[in-house]
Amino acid sequence: MEKEREKCLIVGIQLTGSDEENDMEELTQLVEAAEGEVLGCVIQNRHSIDNRFYLGQGKLEEIANYASELDVETIIFNDELSGSQLKNIEDIVDRRVIDRTTLILDIFARRALTNEGKLQVELAQLKYKLPRLAGMRQDLSRQGGGIGSKGPGEKKIETDRRHIVSRIQDIEAQIDKIEQVRDTKRKKRMKDEIPVVSIVGYTNAGKSTLLNSLIETCYADEELENKKVFVRDMLFATLDTEHRRVKLPGGRYVIFSDTVGFIKKLPTQIVKAFKGTLEELKYANLILHLIDINDENLDLHRQTTLDLISQITDNEISVVTVYNKIDKIDDSNVRFIPNENTLYISATEKNNVSDLLEYIDNKINGEKAKYAFKIPNSDLKSFYYLYENRFTENVEYVEDGVKLEAIIYEDEKYKYETYIL
Repeated sequence: MEKEREKCLIVGIQLTGSDEENDMEELTQLVEAAEGEVLGCVIQNRHSIDNRFYLGQGKLEEIANYASELDVETIIFNDELSGSQLKNIEDIVDRRVIDRTTLILDIFARRALTNEGKLQVELAQLKYKLPRLAGMRQDLSRQGGGIGSKGPGEKKIETDRRHIVSRIQDIEAQIDKIEQVRDTKRKKRMKDEIPVVSIVGYTNAGKSTLLNSLIETCYADEELENKKVFVRDMLFATLDTEHRRVKLPGGRYVIFSDTVGFIKKLPTQIVKAFKGTLEELKYANLILHLIDINDENLDLHRQTTLDLISQITDNEISVVTVYNKIDKIDDSNVRFIPNENTLYISATEKNNVSDLLEYIDNKINGEKAKYAFKIPNSDLKSFYYLYENRFTENVEYVEDGVKLEAIIYEDEKYKYETYIL
C-alpha cells in the first residue's frame, strides 16, 4: 500500500525585492520530493524578518488556526530559522515546525546511497542541529518520524551536546580518509592523462539523463545496465557523484562526472559537508553547465549555479553552457542566445548529443583530421594502435605493409607523419 503523505503547510516572507511566489513553488517541489503534501501556503509581506518569531506574532496565530483547519502535521518555513525562533513558533502554532534547510537535509538523507554520501549528510545534519538543540527540545521529545527526521543523524540528536560533537569529529575523520582515497584516484586519472568533464546545473536540469545519453554512445546494450545512473523527474533525484568513462568521436576517452544538483539557498552545511565531493570541480578539464531551457526562472537558476561554480573553482576552468530539453520548447518563452560556448540539446531524445561530444572532443583535444596512411610491416604496432583506438576505414593489406584511412588528432600527427600518403 502507498504510504500516506505527510500533510504540510508552507510559510514564507515577501521582502522588498524578493520573489517569494517562485520560491514557494520550489518549496512545494521540495516537500513533494520529501514525500510530503502541501495543503496550504502563507506569505506575509514584511520589511524585515522578525528576530523572535520570523513573522509577526499575530500572523503566527492566524497560521495556527489555519493549520488546525487543514489538520496539517508540519509547518515548513522557507528560510533558515534559529533555535529560539523554532521554539517561539512552536509555542504558538502547536505543530511540528521545520525550516527549508532541515527539509533539504532530509531529502539528501533519503537520496544518499553510498557510505560517503550518508556520512556527508549526517555531518551536515549534526552541524546544523547542534546550535539549535535548545529550540528543538519540544520536537525531539516527540517520538516518531516525519519530514526532517530522516537520516542517520536522528538517533544522535537525542543525546547531549558532548556526544554530538564527538560524533561530528568521528565523521570528519572518516570523510578525511575517503577524501584521501578520492585524491589517490584523481592522481591516477591525471597520471593516465584521462581528462575529466564535470556536469553541473540546477537540480532537475537533466544531468543524470545526459550522463546516460553519453554512456549509450559508448557501450553495447549488454553493458549499459551496469553503467547507467538513476533518473527521476524530481528535485535531487540523485545525490552521490557518479563517474563514467566515455569514448569521444576522435577515439580518446574522457571521464564525465555528474555532481549534486544546485539550488537556491543551498544550505551552507551541505556545501561544507560535500566540500570534498564538490571540489572535484577544481580538477575538471571542462565544466558543462546544464540548464533547462524551459525553466521559468532560468536567469535566476543560471546565476545561482554560476555563483557556486565561482566559489569552488575561482573561475579558473572553462565553462560551456548547454541548454537541455529543447524537445519540450515553448517558442514563446525561449530565447536562443548565439554563442560559441553555447549548445542546445535534448538529453532524453538524444538530439545534438553527438554534436556535444564532438564539441567536447575539440575543446579538450584540439583539431583532428582524416589522413591516408601506408604503414610498413616494420611498424605494425602503430597500425594496431590506430585500428583499435581511432576511427579507421578502407583498410587494405599490401605486400610491404597496410594502407588505411584514419582520423587522428593534430597533436599526435608527428608520430605518423612519415606514413601519410
